[in-house]
Amino acid sequence: MKLATSGNEAEAMVLGALMRRNLDVLVPFGDGHPYDLAVHLAGTTFLRVQCKTAWRRGGCLMFKCRTTDHGRGRQSYAGLADIFGVYLPPTQAVYLVPIDAVANFEGRLRLEPARNNQRRRVRSAAAYEIGQWSLDSLQEVARALDPGDDAALRVA
Repeated sequence: MKLATSGNEAEAMVLGALMRRNLDVLVPFGDGHPYDLAVHLAGTTFLRVQCKTAWRRGGCLMFKCRTTDHGRGRQSYAGLADIFGVYLPPTQAVYLVPIDAVANFEGRLRLEPARNNQRRRVRSAAAYEIGQWSLDSLQEVARALDPGDDAALRVA
């Protein structure tokens, strides 16, 4: 019997990858949070991480970018989380994708070059691999958030 769901596996793999980067990671207690992890960046600044499991299709890595609120239906994570932690099981790769870098319904990152050689408006998965992120680049994501979101990142 399989005990862990794909969501639990994604969360565990993203947590491990963040910790291997020597980042301080907090796990919220209980259910009902719109994010799975929080990364402590500096002082009172945190990034809220929503973990997702990805799959491959047509040379792309794909993952769902909406949450289901059983009272209001599908909703975007904008304002609820700051960055997706995306896990691709076949390769065990972890990617960090800012919420505003992908569409509101489905995230797509290109794993292979497009067959038509298109390069404009193509999001390369390699650019979002966790190894590409430093503490400074994560802090840039936090600074780029709207002022309304900033309050959610700071602890009084």
